[in-house]
Amino acid sequence: MEVNLYISPDEYQRWYQGSAKHVHATTVDGRSVQFPATILRSFVTHEGIRGRFRIHFDTQNRFQTIEKID
Repeated sequence: MEVNLYISPDEYQRWYQGSAKHVHATTVDGRSVQFPATILRSFVTHEGIRGRFRIHFDTQNRFQTIEKID
């Protein structure tokens, strides 16, 4: 699935500190998705997290991989 994410540095900091554990987003095809905020750590910049990402889950809906595609 693909999602466009625009998360400010302050917003991600709340996830990193543990006050929020999951990201809720809408896929590019309109589905609602929830995933652990920790999978985004390697994509954090001084601008936060911005771009389109492809997230892969297994057949039991467990996170497998994430890649930035834009």
